Amino acid sequence: MDLISQLPDAVLLVILSSLHAKDVVATMVLSKRWQFLWMFVPRLLYDASYQNIEYGRFSRFVDKYLLLHEAPTLETLHFKLGERSGAVDIGVWTRTTVRRSVSELIIEMDCSSSKAPVILPRSLYACCTMLVTLKLNNVILVDFSSLVSFTSLKTLSLSSVRYPNDAFVKRLLSNCLVLEALLVERDPNDNVTIFTVVVHSLKSLFLRESPKSVNNDARGFVIDAPSLECFDVLDHNGGFCVIENDMRNIVTANVDVTYIHPGKILGSITFAKRLCLCLLLCRMHILMVVSSTVL
Repeated sequence: MDLISQLPDAVLLVILSSLHAKDVVATMVLSKRWQFLWMFVPRLLYDASYQNIEYGRFSRFVDKYLLLHEAPTLETLHFKLGERSGAVDIGVWTRTTVRRSVSELIIEMDCSSSKAPVILPRSLYACCTMLVTLKLNNVILVDFSSLVSFTSLKTLSLSSVRYPNDAFVKRLLSNCLVLEALLVERDPNDNVTIFTVVVHSLKSLFLRESPKSVNNDARGFVIDAPSLECFDVLDHNGGFCVIENDMRNIVTANVDVTYIHPGKILGSITFAKRLCLCLLLCRMHILMVVSSTVL
């Protein structure tokens, strides 16, 4: 421990950033050298399942030590939560992102223990104005009549998220003014039929339809992202993907789908330098695999 204590603060903070918040706080008892170091860790992970802590104790721990944290800039705030977590707690904790200029916020619910996804508070949208990265897993978003513009958000991950309706998704993404990377992993019960992505700044798009979804020709994606450089779609549920413009900046395209009319995609990715296709025509039962590199 003496050898580790001799390292510069910057190195120790990097090491502590890889630990759970509970272990980070525990280092305060090691020595005077460590007594206040934990307060300046730039990345915090709060995991409700870690060491099987009772949720009431976990909630009080987050309330207390998140308030005491003093790093001038908190880079990442990561919550792994379980079935007893609620919107009230999440609302209080995510408001920290505004006060502490958090650039990355991650909220993920434990799918194995949660009876239902947690409804995120409307205050989350206000927090997003300062975020650069937002990752949500197994949560519910509620409608908000006046969505603010997410002026700094460049990376967005939506995994098993439920939405109010189709229109909300389109409006949410169109308010991400500088978004460059988007990952969508759809839930069979996401309450959306046509998932519309209209983001002209977008450079990377990854779309995943859940294998648990029932085959539905009406369920699919509509894409308007003319600046795309990387496009990756996986959908074996017989839906569709319509691209509303030629993606002339496309470099890499990976298309693995089971569609009746895959040509709606193919006609828009002809400029790709690296192309991988795996098409299962759902009414003809024909498998076509193409891998191509254009120099």
